Amino acid sequence: MSGRSWRASHHHNQPWKHMMIWGAIAFTFLPVVWIVSASLDPSNSLTSSTLLPKYASFDNFKTIFTDRQQPIGKWYLNTLKVSCLTSILVVMVTSLMGYAFSRLRFRGRRSGLYTLVLLQMFPQMLAMVAIYLILFTAGQYIPAFGLDTHTSLILVYLGGAIGVNVWLIKSYFDTIPRSLEESVYIDGATPFQSFLHIMLPLARPILAVTFFLQFMATYSEFVLAKILLATSDKYTMAVGLHNFIAEKYTQRWGVFSAASLLGAIPILVLFWALQKQLVSGLTRGAVNE
Repeated sequence: MSGRSWRASHHHNQPWKHMMIWGAIAFTFLPVVWIVSASLDPSNSLTSSTLLPKYASFDNFKTIFTDRQQPIGKWYLNTLKVSCLTSILVVMVTSLMGYAFSRLRFRGRRSGLYTLVLLQMFPQMLAMVAIYLILFTAGQYIPAFGLDTHTSLILVYLGGAIGVNVWLIKSYFDTIPRSLEESVYIDGATPFQSFLHIMLPLARPILAVTFFLQFMATYSEFVLAKILLATSDKYTMAVGLHNFIAEKYTQRWGVFSAASLLGAIPILVLFWALQKQLVSGLTRGAVNE
C-alpha cells in the first residue's frame, strides 16, 4: 500500500475512533454529572432528580454538617482518620519488612515470603468470625482494642494489608544497587541507618504507591467496618451513608450525592499530589528472588 492510500485509509477511520473515544468519555462522566446535579437539587428526591436541576442550591451540603441526627461530618472525619493512620502504619511496617526480605539473609526468609503470598490468597472475610471473637475478648481486658473502636479497625486493616505490600516494596528495593549501601557500610553505618538514609529516600515512589493504594482501599471499605463498628459517632463514611440512605433511599438522594462528592475530594487531592511518584513507582520494579 502506497503512502497516499495508507493516509487516506487512516483518515477514513478517524471519525469512528473519535466517536468511540467521546462515547467512552461520556459513559465515564455521565454518572458524575448526574451525582453533581443531584447534590445541587434542593428537592433531595430520587424520583424528581434530573440531569440538569431547575434550581441549584447548596442546601444538601449544609445538611451534611448541620444534621445532628445523622452526623455525616463526623463520619467524614472518622474515615480520614482511619484511612490516614492505617496507610501510614502500613508504609512503616511493610517498608521495614520489605527491606529485611530484600537485603538481609536469614533462616526462613524464603519460606516467610511465600507464606505471605499464601496468606494473601485468603480474604479477611474468611477469618471474620475469628477476628470478631479476638476483638471481643481483647475488649474485655483492654477496651481500646475491643469492638466498636477505631484502633481495632485500624489493626485489622493493617493485618490484611501486609502481605501484598511487603512483596511490592521488597521488589522495588531489589532494583536499588547494593553498591550504594556498601559505601556507607565502609563508613561504619548500621543496616538501619542505611535503610533510613539511603533506601527510604530512593524508595519514595513505591512508598507513595503503597500509601495511595492502601488509603483508597481503606477509605472505601465497608464490610469489616460494618461488622466491627456499632456506634453512629464512630461510623466511617461507607457505613454511615449506607445506614443513612438504606430506609429512605428516595427521600435522601440529594444529601447522599453531596456527601459522595465530598468523600471523593481526598482521593482526588491525594492523586494530584502524588501523581509523579505514582507513575514512577508503578512502572519500576519486578518480583525478583
